[in-house]
Amino acid sequence: MTEANGRPSDGFHVFDTTLRDGAQREGINLTVADKLAIARHLDEFGVGFIEGGWPGANPRDTEFFARAQAELEFRNAQLVAFGATRRAGGKAAEDPQLAALVASGAPVVTLVAKSHDRHVELALRTTLEENLEMVRDSVEFLRAQGRRVFIDCEHFFDGYKANPEYALAVVRTAHGAGADVVVLCDTNGGMLPSGVREIVATVLAETGARLGIHAQDDTGCAVANTLAAVDAGATHVQCTANGYGERVGNANLFPVAAALELKYDRRVLPAGALAEMTRISHAIAEVVNLAPSTHQPYVGFSAFAHKAGLHASAIKVDPDLYQHIDPELVGNTMRMLVSDMAGRASIELKGKELGYDLSSDRDLAGRVVARVKEQENLGYTYEAADASFELLLRDEVNGGEKLRFFELESWRTISEQGPNGFAGNEATVKLWARGERKVATGEGNGPVDALDRALRTALEPIYPALAKLELVDYKVRILEGQHGTGSKTRVLIESTDGTTNWSTVGVADNVIAASWVALEDAYTYGLLRADQQP
Repeated sequence: MTEANGRPSDGFHVFDTTLRDGAQREGINLTVADKLAIARHLDEFGVGFIEGGWPGANPRDTEFFARAQAELEFRNAQLVAFGATRRAGGKAAEDPQLAALVASGAPVVTLVAKSHDRHVELALRTTLEENLEMVRDSVEFLRAQGRRVFIDCEHFFDGYKANPEYALAVVRTAHGAGADVVVLCDTNGGMLPSGVREIVATVLAETGARLGIHAQDDTGCAVANTLAAVDAGATHVQCTANGYGERVGNANLFPVAAALELKYDRRVLPAGALAEMTRISHAIAEVVNLAPSTHQPYVGFSAFAHKAGLHASAIKVDPDLYQHIDPELVGNTMRMLVSDMAGRASIELKGKELGYDLSSDRDLAGRVVARVKEQENLGYTYEAADASFELLLRDEVNGGEKLRFFELESWRTISEQGPNGFAGNEATVKLWARGERKVATGEGNGPVDALDRALRTALEPIYPALAKLELVDYKVRILEGQHGTGSKTRVLIESTDGTTNWSTVGVADNVIAASWVALEDAYTYGLLRADQQP
């Protein structure tokens, strides 16, 4: 359901806790500027609530809420402050931590409360009755301050299994005190969907409270558990972008939102927001400085990538035969991978993707298939080197004539070790380009870098467009089935012209020779993109 303004109604909540729970992932250290940037992305995606952190607990979160009031103008989300119920034996009106939540200016507050009897007695070191009073007093205080209150029942499922009556009493107390949502938390992440569904349905029937779900992913079931809770009647889901979170993470916002929109037919996001999902997922990954997961559902680079020839044959007839949704619905694209598993259909679809129509020439498609299989048998891999595959395809389209912007005469590299440990690397290339013989030398941090510099020195006066070309990544792999220093080596090089990146591959008996092959393809493809003439 959506409101007249196109925003999702309050009948179902998508609640994001990336800035709080997600930031607890090992390796993530967010600055205040990072948190502000992520909050903008999440609001653009259209989540209803963004939990910003715990004001008063640390200076960074306190500063975030202060800056958020001045710098953030949300179109879709409300900002949420996180905290805990008042201390045992105290009064909510005198609790400094609750005062900090009010001072944050956030219109919504999430309070974590103990719902497992052993945690109350061992962690809080108080009585079960006092814990209920802490919940009631804290909720009523914040409600009196004009705040909307959600209660996170920590360790709820474990607590329910140990003492269901007490766990239910916590839910009833929070609901009776005025909490809008009582969130059942699988804090240890040990639940499975069937158990979640059963317990949520029972709690809903027994208490009448509006329920939410917060699932950790320790069994790999966080998304499934979240959807199971929805099946049982939960109308509030707590997630993190890309599943970030402590230990192995939380329920991933993007598969949950996509499932709700596309599988459950619930309008939980603003119109058009789902098509921005892939971009926003990757943008947040950049902010937290973690490479986007290539195999993440819906938004991963490989989510709609097809490699098997059997799949390609079916996709050529109808893409829906091997895709559960149209990738454009979530801002992603279908990709055909070229490998030794490829058949004619794979090659035709990949050719079409690159702008070559092979459907009317079965012999040509067959030659490309045979060439790919032959090359991959030697150790090449084209699924990670689209530029090298396009050059191979282009050569076959042109009757086997190889595109050459330069003809190699020879190359040589020298590595020297000085008396003080200084390593010097020098390379010389001799080649012909546009009728000119060029001999150039380059020095670099390693022999491949030196080779690149020498090639650039030789070719840039003839092809000025190469000034924009830059090598941005370099990977070496010793191929399986070979041995020791005599093994075959595969090199992948990623290059850019400042606008587009492309990858090339080379295979040889030594790393320098393999690097030369990949380097030659990288320069050739760069010149082809720049519309240069040989």
